[in-house]
Amino acid sequence: MTQDVEMADQALPSKSLSSPDPSVLPHLKEIASLIETGAYAREVRRISRAVRLTMVLRKKLKASSLGAFLNYVLVPGSDVHSRLSSFLPKEDEHDMEVDSAPSGTPAPVKYPLPELEIYCYLLVLIFLIDQKKYDEAKACSSASIARLKTVNRRTVDVLASRLYFYYSLCYELTGDLAEIRGNLLALHRIATLRRDELGQETLLNLLLRNYLHYNLYDQAEKLRSKAPHFEAHSNQQFCRYLFYLGKIRTIQLEYTDAKESLLQAARKAPQAALGFRVQCNKWAIIVRLLLGEIPERTVFMQKGMEKALRPYFELTNAVRIGDLELFRNVAEKFSSTFGSDRTNNLIVRLRHNVIRTGLRNISISYSRISLTDVAKKLRLDSPNPVADAESIVSKAIRDGAIDATLDHANGWMVSKETGDIYSTNEPQIAFNSRIAFCLNMHNEAVRALRFPPNSHKEKESAEKRRERQQQEQELAQHIAEEDDDDF
Repeated sequence: MTQDVEMADQALPSKSLSSPDPSVLPHLKEIASLIETGAYAREVRRISRAVRLTMVLRKKLKASSLGAFLNYVLVPGSDVHSRLSSFLPKEDEHDMEVDSAPSGTPAPVKYPLPELEIYCYLLVLIFLIDQKKYDEAKACSSASIARLKTVNRRTVDVLASRLYFYYSLCYELTGDLAEIRGNLLALHRIATLRRDELGQETLLNLLLRNYLHYNLYDQAEKLRSKAPHFEAHSNQQFCRYLFYLGKIRTIQLEYTDAKESLLQAARKAPQAALGFRVQCNKWAIIVRLLLGEIPERTVFMQKGMEKALRPYFELTNAVRIGDLELFRNVAEKFSSTFGSDRTNNLIVRLRHNVIRTGLRNISISYSRISLTDVAKKLRLDSPNPVADAESIVSKAIRDGAIDATLDHANGWMVSKETGDIYSTNEPQIAFNSRIAFCLNMHNEAVRALRFPPNSHKEKESAEKRRERQQQEQELAQHIAEEDDDDF
């Protein structure tokens, strides 16, 4: 399984299913009312808020509460009700009846809205994934996708994007990700024809993940280049897209663009998405080393990342010193970690950088040194180390990595005197790159500013504004306490 952790949710431990939580059902009913209001008013923001509130309740979901909610929203005996109820544990049927039909309470009003039907699919699917019932989750997700193909409403797009994500996740958790590639392509085509922009972004990321999972980088790049331009309607989807783009660029040897994409993905990711940021930093460290840069020590000391980045810290230290023997030892010591991160091929590329760094250190330390000593100091393990050392030195001189000359007759490398670096263009280049970075960050922040449509025309009353601000504060507090579901 691909290790970019931001794309896969962590399964939660199973809980007791027999005792319903009385505090969950009223919240689910309020969310249903919010979705109903958003559907009739065609306000996507309300449905987005309903999805975020659902993720806050995720850890409290139980089969009994879900059964009661299905009885409240859907018509008992209908096809969708029977289908979704069949996925819930059978031992809780009595509890569901007790919760859904208390004595003396009139029958609840049924909501025939497609938005609520899709929402019920989403709830059951999340519950099945958290309970690690992946076969049932696959069946539920396939049924939800078949239902989505028949619904063409922009108020369903937010719910559909979540279902697409969990649909792919179910098949990834069971190792059957290749089975749904054709279906994802068909869904992306449908979303494009319907102008479902959020669905397009979500499905594009899922397709890129699908291709990268099987190391199909060429197909991923062809799809990415021909797909509609990524408009970044969702910050989470944009972060994923940047991460996948960075991986593709890295494999294609476009290290400068890859570094920018990976660092931007790590910077834009939520603080709670620790696993995703760790993966971004791992790839960014490798790319910076391939560019000849040495990452700062603070990169490896970020909160919560010290242990995960330890192998890459030792690797960076070996590259910085230019010790080929130490580099080989680190690569062997953490081979399993690099294999699980799928960075083994990139680390093989680093061998040349290690040799070049060691050669640069030698050229600074010695004004003249024999090629035999160069081969010994670089610890070249080849049948003819002197000839290899001569070839390496010649290439480094031609590429401008070192300022030296080769004396072939005597077998020496003669270094030139180091001049004043401030008389060259290097300080100006470094300063210019920092200015460009700050300007790009400013431009991205300006582009990220979003306002509701026609917000300048609508006047909000003081009471509604206070109510909205209070709800936003409560939601922010809940989200801060919970892990970010999207990563």
